Amino acid sequence: MNRFHCGVDFGTTNSTVGLCERGNAPFLIPVEGDHVTIPSALFFSLEDGSVHFGRSAVHEYMDGAEGRFMRALKSILGTSLMKETTAVGRERMSFQDLIGRFLRHLKARLEQHSGGMPEHVVFGRPVFFIDGDETADRAAQDQLAAAARAEGFRHIEFQFEPVAAALHFERMLNEEALALVVDIGGGTSDFSVLRLSPERARATDRRGDILSTSGVHVGGTDFDRCLNIAEVMPHLGLGTKTLDGKRNLPVWYFNDMATWHRINQLYTAKNLRDIQSLAREAAEPEKLARFEHLLEHRSGHRLAAQVEKAKIALTDAPDTIIRLVEPGLSMELPVDRHAFEAASTELAAKISIAIDDALVGAGVAGGAIDTVIMTGGGALVPLVRTAVTSRFPDARIAQSDQFGSVGLGLAVDAARRFG
Repeated sequence: MNRFHCGVDFGTTNSTVGLCERGNAPFLIPVEGDHVTIPSALFFSLEDGSVHFGRSAVHEYMDGAEGRFMRALKSILGTSLMKETTAVGRERMSFQDLIGRFLRHLKARLEQHSGGMPEHVVFGRPVFFIDGDETADRAAQDQLAAAARAEGFRHIEFQFEPVAAALHFERMLNEEALALVVDIGGGTSDFSVLRLSPERARATDRRGDILSTSGVHVGGTDFDRCLNIAEVMPHLGLGTKTLDGKRNLPVWYFNDMATWHRINQLYTAKNLRDIQSLAREAAEPEKLARFEHLLEHRSGHRLAAQVEKAKIALTDAPDTIIRLVEPGLSMELPVDRHAFEAASTELAAKISIAIDDALVGAGVAGGAIDTVIMTGGGALVPLVRTAVTSRFPDARIAQSDQFGSVGLGLAVDAARRFG
């Protein structure tokens, strides 16, 4: 029997796999080369039929290889897109099958590292896959479980991602703490209020220590989207009027081009014809020509990657440039942190409301929180960090492993459940 217990963090942006023996420290296994994190991305090559994962998938796409690029598939769980299929070369695949292909890669790395397949596995999940729709939220979890079982994962349990992050952090405590976990992931933001301590850490059943959970469908890719819509899409036609000046062009094309998991749906002959037709009646056709280029050359994800790169750069720098230069298109757009934060204020407000919900659910005031655990790549966004830390000026702010803490905590949870 495999002595390890397994936790899988299938993330919107990045994924990890953790292992743990009961009573020992958890660790992340290499899932792409020597890397213990892997971008949640796939690339199906139309040149040789190969399938690439993670950094390799991103490299193939960015290098201009002919094929189909997929990213942020977790964001599709529970939505109507899960009932559809999409063209991958000459075949059509369901999104559940596509998620399964990525999970198959994680399973192969797991078996390679541990010498076999652990009998039990705990998958992470956001507090809410879908806001305000319990049926769709349950469907999202069921879809992820079905995709995992189809690839050979057997006994599957789920744990909230912020709870997993807390379980990992708790191992480093030497006294009791009332903690708020702030997990800003790629597609969701989750919050939990928990009682943590070395003594409590020895218990298998921790349900009584979880005072509340809340969440909102806001994550790192939403900050990308807001920056994209505010600073890039106007240069591609968003807000452009018709020649007679009486109306603006439809906005949904631009919204979809700024949304990671919807970009691939734009690459159809009909949409290309529509954009060409809109260009003929637009007051600024040169902007639509840029959008047409993105469709013809399937460059939407390359642009989105440059927007994401700019967002990350604005963590430390006051300004940067969103740059996409390729044959037939050259865009160099300056952007500063003030503009980014102005575009993202609604997202920060939703995060603040979700924190309020967590406190109300726990029945505690903000002043009772003595530890705030920040995790997830989105927690590095200055606007988010300020919105959180300003709420708890007297609390200890703990920056957990931004990409690894959930996978490590899920492994700890698996060892406690099944060890």
